[in-house]
Amino acid sequence: MKAIIYKGPNNVVCEQTSKPSVNENEVLIKVSHAGICGSDLNIYLGVHPRAKAPLVLGHEFSGYVVNGDEQLPTGTKVCVRPLISCGQCSACQSGNSHVCKTLKLYGIDTAGGMAEYVKVDKSKIHILPDDFPMDLGAFVEPLAVGIHAVSRTPFKVGDSVVVFGAGTIGLCVASVLKLAGAKQVIVIETNDFRINLAKELGFIVINPKQKDVLTAVLKLTNHIGADIVYDCAAHPSVALQLTDLVKVQGTIEIVGSYKKPTEFKLLDIEFKELTIIGTRVYEARDFETAIKFIQQDFPYKKLLTILTPEEAKQGFANALTGENVIKTLFKFAN
Repeated sequence: MKAIIYKGPNNVVCEQTSKPSVNENEVLIKVSHAGICGSDLNIYLGVHPRAKAPLVLGHEFSGYVVNGDEQLPTGTKVCVRPLISCGQCSACQSGNSHVCKTLKLYGIDTAGGMAEYVKVDKSKIHILPDDFPMDLGAFVEPLAVGIHAVSRTPFKVGDSVVVFGAGTIGLCVASVLKLAGAKQVIVIETNDFRINLAKELGFIVINPKQKDVLTAVLKLTNHIGADIVYDCAAHPSVALQLTDLVKVQGTIEIVGSYKKPTEFKLLDIEFKELTIIGTRVYEARDFETAIKFIQQDFPYKKLLTILTPEEAKQGFANALTGENVIKTLFKFAN
């Protein structure tokens, strides 16, 4: 079968490899679309701590059931929750397997979905509606990240919120907040392509290169500050601004992954009685919610760029620069 394989730092190839054979409780999926995630770029650069070459990449994918049964008929449209939990640690035992002590993923710790076929545990399957677009089926996974992030915060209809970063996850978080009834969604971004897209999607956008962020946010919030600030950028310069932009007794959520310890205004947390929240991937219910959100009136397709598997090298190069793409998908089948 055709697959996109990580061979080593800065080296991905589209080549033929063996079709997987399924074990008990596994499902074989004929892949339709598979997306590039930020963690895939870390693998591509050779800096991911767990991924080892050669590896079939991809944990964001949609497809069709091949070896069906009565509960999951052949041809069923599906997407996959790609988490592999141990089932034994305290997190798993308490019903929080998404923060498993040894959490692994398809496409990182074992073969993923950037291939014509992939096998997954049956418990990871989420059924898509018959009329669901398969390119957006591969977008359920990143949107589930945004769903989970918002659900972790005390968001209320009518809140004014700030989202740092208009990449895939930032725009997912922003879209969820907009669809859920935010009074205003203020997106902070410096990339011109992302700025224009965020504006097109109906968000208020502040470019720190052109305006002072604190002054602009305070003006938009009647000098109160945002109810909640979502950090999807994970940049040291952002960390220093978070406590300034949020209101007294407001909430800050760290959504992006900081690679190194960074300076943070701890005194502001004390004096403003702030709440700081972390979020990691998603739960099963977040996938079901994401499927419903995609069926609402929001132009998620504007975030997608579709390529063939043979364009893997160019796809990863473009995604790495982030200049003119948000979410790159490889199309393996209709």
